[in-house]
Amino acid sequence: MTRTIDIHTHVLADATIKLLQKEVPQLALKLSALDGDNAALEVGGVRYTPFPRGGHDIARRFADMEAADADMHVLSVAPQTWAYNQEAAVGAAIATIQNDEIARLVREYPDRFAGIATLPMQAPAKAADELRRAMTKLGLQGAMIGSNIAGKNLDDPSFEPLWAAAAELDALMLIHPGNVAGADRLRAYYLNNLIGNPLDTTIAAACLIFGGVLARHPKLNFLMVHGGGFIPYQGGRWVHGWQVRPEPKVHLKESPAKYLDRFLYDTIVHSKASLEFLVASVGASRVFLGSDYPYDMGTMECVRQVRAAAIAPADRDTILGGHAAALLKKQRQPAAVK
Repeated sequence: MTRTIDIHTHVLADATIKLLQKEVPQLALKLSALDGDNAALEVGGVRYTPFPRGGHDIARRFADMEAADADMHVLSVAPQTWAYNQEAAVGAAIATIQNDEIARLVREYPDRFAGIATLPMQAPAKAADELRRAMTKLGLQGAMIGSNIAGKNLDDPSFEPLWAAAAELDALMLIHPGNVAGADRLRAYYLNNLIGNPLDTTIAAACLIFGGVLARHPKLNFLMVHGGGFIPYQGGRWVHGWQVRPEPKVHLKESPAKYLDRFLYDTIVHSKASLEFLVASVGASRVFLGSDYPYDMGTMECVRQVRAAAIAPADRDTILGGHAAALLKKQRQPAAVK
């Protein structure tokens, strides 16, 4: 049976919390138990609930992985800890600690975990350096970054050093929404997540295409989470708009159609019909198993959802872990720990 590899999971382990509290007090990180299964996570005075126990308790995580039929998790940090609004030195310290800690978990449990880094995106040159360290020294696969950086879109010229490094390293760059657009109109009904998250992912993708980032860096790999937001459904609109309007041509001198084929996606769409549409639209080779573990807007059912989908058995195996396994084979061995 195919080994299942969940490419979209988050971790903020108890040991990491203690290190961050000691070394980076500016982050003002607190974890307070609510009950046996959930805690409140506080970062910079902002409270997030619930933060499920498996996000910080590795033993509980293994039990949840077993229940979800997930053989391996690709670990990334909790987005609440990006701290893009902090000074560059603070952001770099937070990234260093968390990346070292993810690498430690991968070394301790190589059959259960792989990892991707977090980066101090408020300082793109430092972000490029940290990506290089994380991949060449720690053996991580790439990085998870925000869909915007404190309101700055990803086509901003300041990010070019990072894109150049990511292309050179053949890094997997996972784009995760945060600080979403239109927040003033999305305060009710949890719309900041229900609509805001896929919306901001879509904005990020459009900026990467129309800003010329993908054209300048043909080797860049971006994985757009939550099924890519609205990209698979509305990509045709972008192609049409480029054909009939001058604005999309400012930085992009050819149709966006070829660049739409550059994105990778996870399976978090919460609907059998939507998952089947995604696979039919973009191809199984560009879809990875994802859960968004441990958050409540993720799913513990992602493996079973893929198995239940009306897709070819070979495509099912590719999504469940075949494609991810091929990617992870390229993983660099970490340098010896001194």
